[in-house]
Amino acid sequence: MTDALLDDTIKASDVAAYLRQHPAFLSDYPDLAMLLTLPREQGAAASLAAYQAQTLRDKNAELEHKLQELTAIAAENERLMLRVHELNVAILRANTPGVAARSVVARLSEDFSTDQIRLVLFGDVVLPPADWLLYEPAGRSAMPEFADFLPHHEPISGRLSAERLNRLFGSQAPHIKSAALMPLGELGLLALGSRDPDHFQPGMGTLFLKMIAATVTATLARLQDGA
Repeated sequence: MTDALLDDTIKASDVAAYLRQHPAFLSDYPDLAMLLTLPREQGAAASLAAYQAQTLRDKNAELEHKLQELTAIAAENERLMLRVHELNVAILRANTPGVAARSVVARLSEDFSTDQIRLVLFGDVVLPPADWLLYEPAGRSAMPEFADFLPHHEPISGRLSAERLNRLFGSQAPHIKSAALMPLGELGLLALGSRDPDHFQPGMGTLFLKMIAATVTATLARLQDGA
């Protein structure tokens, strides 16, 4: 009588719908999973069917994991693009090199979780004094620590040598565990430092660093020429 009542109230389609909504149900009841049978032919095909089903589940799980990773990367790239856009807007509003430089430092500190920033300027570019500003009037020749970096015009990220850290960050160098360097053409270079050893990694993409460097270089050059 109980079986008849269950047959009247719970249909096979109800069970199927519930399992679709709770795909991990059988993992909580392995004894029940052992009792279920897959549609299959007789003989050796039984183990093959089980193997193929498990393989398909594993592949689906792997694809789902990769999709989640790609979605997370896309979301982070979107956030970075928005921050770069906001940085560009702030710089373009600047009417002097000093205001432009302060806008860069403020945005990079706030939006990119940077602990230390150093803007190194070569030649005759003159800005108001600041603790993040360094001058090297003699240009590249006065910075032998970066002789193999500056000519390539490509940003780098990761852990810097003690010599480079000391040259850029001085007394703060022992606290900087990872950094990003961006050449600014003939104007100098921009350095970002973090206390987190994993914040700037060697394998990270440099597209956004290139975009930041290009904007800063063009803005400083324009304002310098117009001064």
